Order: sequence, then structure tokens, then C-alpha cells
Amino acid sequence: MKRIINIALAVLLLAGSTACNDKTNEMGTYGYDLDYFASRNVPVLELKSPDGQARVMLIPSFQGRVMTSTTGGEKGQSYGWINYKAVAEGAVNPQFNPFGGEERFWIGPEGGPFSWYFKPGAEQDYANWVVPSVIDSEAFDVESSSESEAVFTKEALLTNATGNEFKIGIRRAVKLLDKQALENLLGISIPAGVRSVAYGTESTLTNLGTSPWTKETGMPSVWLLGMYPPSPSTTVFIPYNKDFEGRIVNDEYFGKVPSDRLIVDDGMIYFKIDGQYRAKIGLPAGSAKDICGSYDSKAGVLNILKYTVPEGDNDYVNGQWGPQEDPFSGDVINSYNDGPTETGTIMGPFYEIETSSPGAPLVPGASMTHTQYTIHLEGSFEDLASIARDLFGADLEKVSKAF
Repeated sequence: MKRIINIALAVLLLAGSTACNDKTNEMGTYGYDLDYFASRNVPVLELKSPDGQARVMLIPSFQGRVMTSTTGGEKGQSYGWINYKAVAEGAVNPQFNPFGGEERFWIGPEGGPFSWYFKPGAEQDYANWVVPSVIDSEAFDVESSSESEAVFTKEALLTNATGNEFKIGIRRAVKLLDKQALENLLGISIPAGVRSVAYGTESTLTNLGTSPWTKETGMPSVWLLGMYPPSPSTTVFIPYNKDFEGRIVNDEYFGKVPSDRLIVDDGMIYFKIDGQYRAKIGLPAGSAKDICGSYDSKAGVLNILKYTVPEGDNDYVNGQWGPQEDPFSGDVINSYNDGPTETGTIMGPFYEIETSSPGAPLVPGASMTHTQYTIHLEGSFEDLASIARDLFGADLEKVSKAF
């Protein structure tokens, strides 16, 4: 009953918001996106700071994904990339529904013998690639919600490319962080002139079946993907462990990334994000740290993604399509820059920053949780540069002029 009341209340609030603001909220603002989903009869839940400035928009029917957020209330910049055309069409595409959103929940791996996106025996190419409906077009249930936290649940029955069946329990909790909690998380002080919005998500997988999940059967992982609008003034920057002896970055997902789009410097990776060239990179365990970011020098926005890294040796699933030498040599952090495909078509454009949990080696009844924090900061270059230096050891001037 509480879930029904919460969603009904959200619809009523959005209806009122649309009536008051549909002529004043400009495209690119959080209020525009709020009104847009109301006009399409798509219920949302909002997390809000007490002053209404920091906001996070969640959509239960889109698997409890974070659609967008802002530091400035309805008039503030909307950070997530939204595919308005796909939302407006309303029809369910049986292959994939790219609605967008700055954090969506998927399950890895994407390719290889334990893929969830290809049927057993199918050649792993785009024509056969299908996103399971439970993480693409089905609604998640709302277990609870308030102005600071929402919890979503779902059960899934999936078969991987080897033919093994998995019964999976999914729990997704999204919590808004106030400034004090954010400073405690990062271990720094946020200057008074910097506006912020930050939220943490806990994504939990539970083995609801009768058999253990192993490297022989395949192990699902939590895969979180954030989609954002690209621009020529945006650069993704990712610190890496300089003492790592393996390959620092995998840059061959869609063909090797050229040097004018990817720079591997002393302890830092720079990736050009302009939505004009389709490319993807990834950092494996050992190379990756627990943080990555992007900076839009024109908008004055610093985006930070921080996540938990389990102790000990972990097996990260390999998302590469097709045959694999090692299905558990995958990446921990990924970034994708959208652009034209071989046929000239383009899905967005958008860019993505992604993190993954290890594969879940769970006995029946056991659970594994992947925690991620998404942080957006708006402020002066001087203030943001100080934060980037303290958190990443990064020179924000160098980031902004990398390409």
C-alpha cells in the first residue's frame, strides 16, 4: 500500500509542477526533465535536500534507475543524459530500450560464455544481442521511499550463454548524501561556494536458486552505467596504480583508441568525451583505483564516481563479445564515448562512466553488494581544482587542456 501511495503522490506532485512550470523550465534544466516525465505519465520518485536544491530523480518503471540529478533545484542543470525520443515513443523494443539515465542497473557479463545478452549457441554480434527485459523494460517494485532514500526490489530468472539458469534476487537502495556525509566520504572539506549533489547506491544480488554460483557455471556481477551529455569541453580522467605490472588500460573494445583521444600519463588516464567517435576503455583490477571522474570546463562541473573495492583477490567478469581465453579477466572501471557506428547511425550521442562488482561466488541464500557514489560539484575553477588535487592528485588545468 505504501508503494502505491508514494507513486500516486509523485504523479500528483508532478502534475502540479507541470501546470506551473511548463512555460518557464528550459531544456537542460532539472525542472524541464521533471515536467517531461509528467507529461508522458511516467511516475518518478524524488530525493531532495531540505532546501530543495540538491535533487535526485528516480524512475521505478525504469528499474529504479537514477534518471538525472541537480545541485540547483528546478532551475539547475540536469546532469543525466535522457533519450527523449525513446521515452516519447513509449513502445518496448525487444532488443534494447536506451532511455538514458545517469545510473542504471545491469548485470554482467555482456559477452563470452557466461553472457546474459546472447542465447546459447548464438554468434555474439549485434544482431543477436538482446538486453534481458528484467534490466531493460520491466518495472522494479518500490519497497520503501522517503525524501532521502528509496529501495527497489526485483526477482529475475536468467539463462546465460552456456545454458545455466540462475534465480537472482535484486535489491537496489539509493540514498541522498548531505554535505557533511559527503565530506566524511571523501575526507575533504567542500568550499562554501561549491554546490553539490551526491547519492550512494547499494546494489545487492542474492542467490535464490538451489545451486552455487561458481566459475564453472558463471557468476553474475553488478554493472552500473552512468550516461551523461558529451561536449568538446569534457574530459574523463581516471587515476591508475603506477606499480601495476599488467596492461594499464584496455582500449580495444571497438578498435584501438587513437592517441588524440586517449592519453596514458604518469598515474592518470585522459579520455576525450565529445560524442563524435565511438570508443570504449576499461581498467582491470590491479590497475584501477576506487575513484574516477570527468570535468566539463565550460560548464564548471566536476563529476566524481567512487565505489567499493572488496578486499583480497576477486574475479571480474569479462564483457568482451565472442570467444574468451579467460572469462574472469574483466575490467572494473569503463568509460564509453558515443559516436557513429559503421553504418553511420548514432544512438545518442552520450558518454558513459561505468563500474562493476566482481562476479558473485554465492551459495544458495547468500548475497553480495556493490556500493557506488555519484557526486556532482559546480563551482569556480579554483575551488574545483583544489578538490581534484586533494582527491585525485590531478591538475584540473591539465585535465581541461588534455585535448
